Amino acid sequence: HTGERPFACADCGKRFRQSGNLREHRHAHTGRRPFACARCGKTFAWSSAFSKHLRTH
Repeated sequence: HTGERPFACADCGKRFRQSGNLREHRHAHTGRRPFACARCGKTFAWSSAFSKHLRTH
């Protein structure tokens, strides 16, 4: 609860509290889209967008 953000993106400097958030943020720079819908094949860079998409089926 300190507000500390020790994980920084080497490309843009944005900082994160958790390493997983930084890892997922990196997809914005690399174009990687590792989350794929098994029903329609649509891919996503962020797990939150993928989860939201799954609710549409």
